[in-house]
Amino acid sequence: MAESTNTEIDLSQYPHINKGLAGIVAFSSTKSFIDGEKGELIYAGYDIDTLAENASFEEVCFLLWNDRLPNQEELDALNTKLQNDRELPEPVLNYIKSTSKNAEPMAVLRTAVSMLGDFHEVQTDDVEEFRINQAISITAKIPTIIAAFDRSRNNKNIVAPLDKKSTAYNFLYMLNDEEPGEKAEQTMNLCLILHAEHGMNASTFTNRAICSTESDMYSSVTGAIGALKGPLHGGANQQVMNMLLDIEDKDADPVDYVHGRLERKEKIMGFGHRVYKTMDPRARILRSMSKELSEETGHENLYEWSEAILKTMKDEKNIDPNVDFFSATVYYSMGIKPDLYTCIFAMSRVSGWTGHYIEQAENNRLVRPRALYVGEKNKEWVPVEQR
Repeated sequence: MAESTNTEIDLSQYPHINKGLAGIVAFSSTKSFIDGEKGELIYAGYDIDTLAENASFEEVCFLLWNDRLPNQEELDALNTKLQNDRELPEPVLNYIKSTSKNAEPMAVLRTAVSMLGDFHEVQTDDVEEFRINQAISITAKIPTIIAAFDRSRNNKNIVAPLDKKSTAYNFLYMLNDEEPGEKAEQTMNLCLILHAEHGMNASTFTNRAICSTESDMYSSVTGAIGALKGPLHGGANQQVMNMLLDIEDKDADPVDYVHGRLERKEKIMGFGHRVYKTMDPRARILRSMSKELSEETGHENLYEWSEAILKTMKDEKNIDPNVDFFSATVYYSMGIKPDLYTCIFAMSRVSGWTGHYIEQAENNRLVRPRALYVGEKNKEWVPVEQR
């Protein structure tokens, strides 16, 4: 075999590689701001604590799409549009009914959202209105997809969406075939607000990169769902819940359990963040909610174990929890299955993805980063019979 004429590559002559694009600013945005040192999260000018205390998810959607809060007339109009756009096209509903009952819910959601692109209206002259209408339609239908698949896979009747009430109320109604109480609706509404937007994460970057090619919003959201499906991005809260259930099944002491995993160099999901250097502000809000819900629903042990794990991780690793850590207990206390957690994340984050799509489309430039080639060069061709 002929040898390469190449010598060892001198990497010093090349630009610095930022693995994972750490510290690289690729876009400007008005959608959200994160101060990792202070543990601060802002949506379009509003602190997350302010929104959590006062807003509805629908108001947050309007905020992320328009960079301002709606007045009452605008909010009423948005609510009406969302309520009237929840029904799924028949082919999409048939797909949900006919697909494997063992399919991953995120895989079904990804495929169903992609299918929705076949049924949206043809683009009108008013591009801004067209994009907003697409954002509304996708946001309205994702809860229907999730609830329909969960009921179908469990051989239950699929519950048609309501043409009234909030996104949070309607989702819980479709999922459980019963009208939720006020506390459950408030809890789900808060969870949707807390997951709605979070800067230039992997799924949002994917969404904007697809948009930059001038592809449609359905393609961008489908790509974002594919990115969120990965366990390093959107699946952490499911793994947190699996950990808590494993502690319960083994009747283990949570502190000993964590020590054992740390000794085996196993990752404890729900801790640490690429941006926050202190407690994730969303985790702080959910921590309080987790305590209240666990007491109401008889899951006090889950909350107590979570607190024990939190203290252990702080003592051993000086690391704080992220939004996934307490959201797991909150969802479980509401009776939601762990493998639906990431779908609910997507149900919320679609408001941010579509907001970023609109922003990117309004001032677009094709995303085209460089890659550093570190392979060999000028290799000699060898005929196949001599290889």
